[in-house]
Amino acid sequence: MTTISRLRPGHADALLAFERENRAYFSASVPDRGDDYFAGFAERHRELLAEQDAGLHHFHLIEDADGTVLGRINLVQVENGSAELGYRIAEKAAGRGLATRAVQQVCVLAVREYGLTELRAETTLDNSGSRAVLARTGFEPVEDVMFGDRPGRRYVLDLRRGAPLAL
Repeated sequence: MTTISRLRPGHADALLAFERENRAYFSASVPDRGDDYFAGFAERHRELLAEQDAGLHHFHLIEDADGTVLGRINLVQVENGSAELGYRIAEKAAGRGLATRAVQQVCVLAVREYGLTELRAETTLDNSGSRAVLARTGFEPVEDVMFGDRPGRRYVLDLRRGAPLAL
């Protein structure tokens, strides 16, 4: 069984291990975070938690029963009832519906806990898994964009129209 929990200071080591373990896997579909991300991880983790405490973002980990990080799912740039959704699932957990369930669960949190009415998301056009997750969870494509140096698509989900509120 997996759970979604709000990011806490005690998650730093497990989150860093998750990011290192999956770095090459993630780089195949999104721009690499770069060496500086890993070198300054502890300070960046503290900064993100301060921004979360200020209400600017809502960060979450997806963990299995023993606390192993299987993914992360975040709502960033929270403003005026809207936020940007981002997620990444560990290579070993990919293809099992985990991202779809996590997006459904974070949509519930977005409405019930954070008072959001709209979510935005972007993915590269060659990331068919992520595009499928967004489609299954009700996100509508709105425009093509560049995702770093790769072609991508922007999506929107109006949470007032009955988001996928399954837990």
